[in-house]
Amino acid sequence: MDQRLSLITLGVRDVAAAADFYERAGFERRHDLGDIVFLPTTGPVLALYGWEALAEDAGVPSAGEGFRGVTLAVNLDSAAEVDTVFGAWLAAGATEVRAPVAKEWGGYSGYLSDPDGHLWEIAFNPSQALMRIDEQGRLQLVRPSG
Repeated sequence: MDQRLSLITLGVRDVAAAADFYERAGFERRHDLGDIVFLPTTGPVLALYGWEALAEDAGVPSAGEGFRGVTLAVNLDSAAEVDTVFGAWLAAGATEVRAPVAKEWGGYSGYLSDPDGHLWEIAFNPSQALMRIDEQGRLQLVRPSG
């Protein structure tokens, strides 16, 4: 089987409000079906779906707050771009979790959360040994030599 990640669905408290936030943050609202909204990315499609409805669909309880053991990331081409995008997300209504800082591994990143508490890392990784961003803006893992 071809390994792929096709769709990331976020459970949100208010689909319309979440779609407005992501649109202000620079995403394109491609399909708005009322109870679910689809936003294209250079990778998987991002979907916004009602919190309760998504939990019901998965057959799990809808209660759950705080750290969920998952973060999403936007990898960019420079530290300056991280600052620009981070600021744009804050202006769109995100909450700063950790301001962008130089990291011990040589990169630069910060964390924020969307209005429903989903954690996003906005990052720049200068190392080309493990991964790089291709001409289409997709993150590509480098094959190990040897």
